Amino acid sequence: MCIIFFKFDPRPVSKNAYRLILAANRDEFYSRPSKLADFWGNNNEILSGLDMEEGKEGGTWLGISTRGKLAALTNYLQPQLDRQARGRGELVTHFLTTDVDSLSYLKKVSMEGHLYNGFNLIAADLSTAKGDVICYYGNRGEPDPIILTPGTYGLSNALLETPWRKLCFGKQLFLEAVERSQALPKDVLIANLLDVLNNEEAQLPDPAIEDQGREYVQPVLSKYAAVCVRCPGYGTRTNTIILVDADGHVTFTERSMMDKDLSRWETRTYEFTLQN
Repeated sequence: MCIIFFKFDPRPVSKNAYRLILAANRDEFYSRPSKLADFWGNNNEILSGLDMEEGKEGGTWLGISTRGKLAALTNYLQPQLDRQARGRGELVTHFLTTDVDSLSYLKKVSMEGHLYNGFNLIAADLSTAKGDVICYYGNRGEPDPIILTPGTYGLSNALLETPWRKLCFGKQLFLEAVERSQALPKDVLIANLLDVLNNEEAQLPDPAIEDQGREYVQPVLSKYAAVCVRCPGYGTRTNTIILVDADGHVTFTERSMMDKDLSRWETRTYEFTLQN
């Protein structure tokens, strides 16, 4: 389970406005090994965390490159998983390391979507000169990827904008923070967005999440019904905020759980300017 909120406006009128504001949670087993976000790749041009589980090494859930490529993944809640399916994290790393544009990449992925368990994939080309393009594909939805129009979106473990109650609730909190963004110092905006991502109020009852996850036991689904998930041994272990301003300056903040300990967290921030 994961959740992503994002607002994008490729050509904001105000210099104080952000072209992209993205806030995301990674929900995962606390014991699953992974690396904290850092730069990697041939020229250290890619910034992301990395999955280190055996057989899934090198995959990731969210990343951005200095060349302006961005991708984010959520799993689709499904009752039965195919243990022989390909690792979904490779979908993000393959895009970040290729020169293929976002729409072309998602068209290729859509031809191979049946090889994976359910997923949603956001892929973007952020270009200060040409304008930003953000695309979406989910292998449990329409057969073709789409180019998103500027606006605000929410994505959890159903298709894009599926109105699960926790998604609607979190999106409203996100919108309230975004509406104040131009008037806030950047560090305050980031703190407000982290507050959104760490909201543990369960949004119940939710027939939609219960129907989609019908073979899960009810107490587990109720734990999934908050923006920030807290279960024994599983839950939200990484918060990520990405801000891209009108000049292409990127601020990437990651807050991560340390050593499977809910009382210990580390926050890192990276800043760079897009090279395009």
